[in-house]
Amino acid sequence: MTLIDNKAPDFDLEGSDGRRHRLQDYAGRRLLLFFYPRDNTSGCTKEAVGFRDLKPEFEKLGFVILGISRDSLASHQRFIDNHELNMVLLSDPDARVMKAYHAFGEKMMYGKQVSGVIRSTVLICADGIIRKHWTKVAKAEQHPAQVLEYIKDFHCE
Repeated sequence: MTLIDNKAPDFDLEGSDGRRHRLQDYAGRRLLLFFYPRDNTSGCTKEAVGFRDLKPEFEKLGFVILGISRDSLASHQRFIDNHELNMVLLSDPDARVMKAYHAFGEKMMYGKQVSGVIRSTVLICADGIIRKHWTKVAKAEQHPAQVLEYIKDFHCE
C-alpha cells in the first residue's frame, strides 16, 4: 500500500526543541520526514549525519527535515549532542504516527520476521500531499544523498 498522492496523515508530537509539532504547522511548506529505528545506533547515526551534512542544500530547495523515532526526548537530546545534529527530532513512543506513515510493522531482521520500525522517508509537498515514499531504506548512509538528488529534479509545490 502506497502513501503517494495521498494527503499526509496528521501528527502531533513532541520535539527535541521543546515544542509540539503538528502537520498543520508546516502548511504551505515542503517537508521531509525520515523515520528511523533508534538513536545512537550505527545505521541511524549514518543516516542522521547525512541529513545533517546536507541540510543546507535541502533548505535551499525549500525543505524542512524532521526525524521521527520512538525514542524519548532525553535520548534525542543525547543523539543531537553526540553527533551535532541540526534538525528537530520528534518522539513517537507509541508508534502511532509511524503506523499512519507505514513506518512501523512487520519486517525481516536477521532472517526472522519481527514487528518494529521500518526505516523510511516521505516527501510532503506544500499542498500537504505525499509525493514520494521511500518505503524501505536499505543503505542508511547513502539515503540522504539519494533523497537530495531526487528532489533536485522534482517539482514540488
